[in-house]
Amino acid sequence: MSRRHKAEKREINPDPKFGDLVVTKFMNAIMLDGKKSVAENIVYGAFDAVQGKSKQEPLAVFHSALDNIAPHVEVRSRRVGGATYQVPVDVRPERRQALAIRWLIAAARKRNETTMIDRLSGELLDASNNRGSAVKKREDTHKMADANRAFSHYRW
Repeated sequence: MSRRHKAEKREINPDPKFGDLVVTKFMNAIMLDGKKSVAENIVYGAFDAVQGKSKQEPLAVFHSALDNIAPHVEVRSRRVGGATYQVPVDVRPERRQALAIRWLIAAARKRNETTMIDRLSGELLDASNNRGSAVKKREDTHKMADANRAFSHYRW
């Protein structure tokens, strides 16, 4: 990582169906081997399945799921005098969103439905209802930060 310059943020276009930047980031995170159309079909198919199952707006379900998954605090390793401490720190908004997207996709891939569309729609519905393994990951992160609150004075 360069110490001279901050890496400039790339401009991304909103997705064609909903016009939402977060959906585009989500699609790009799902995409494997540069196959954008496959990722689009997965995301839009999962949104259609969510609408069919829950009779709610799929974009609202998606955003509530991301809000329920996004962590507020996390632990970072800090080395002080030969000992490594897990120091709880607040999470920046961009990182919160990135972690929520990453955890949601990882939890969906671990599910045991047959297609990725079914896995993703199930995980989105679970996360919007504060259930599922992605929400559990957030809870575990918060528990770890709470357990290491004694080292918060090592914050930098």
